[in-house]
Amino acid sequence: MLAYMNEDSLKKTLESNTTWFYSRSRNKLWNKGETSGHFQYVKDIKVDCDNDTILILVEQIGNACHTGRESCFFKNIIN
Repeated sequence: MLAYMNEDSLKKTLESNTTWFYSRSRNKLWNKGETSGHFQYVKDIKVDCDNDTILILVEQIGNACHTGRESCFFKNIIN
């Protein structure tokens, strides 16, 4: 999945060892799995070469996508 984080959500992620994200449309933090039970437990966090993007490696409980799929990336552009 792909989600937006801000400084506060990253801080909460580091403190709790579960992923927290920032909803720009609702202007609030949210914890992945809080309502679905499909938590993401942080295993590692990597930063890219420009230090402007992070990749969080997780142990995924249940499906990551709100559609019920394992991943949010299931639609093909090239067949």
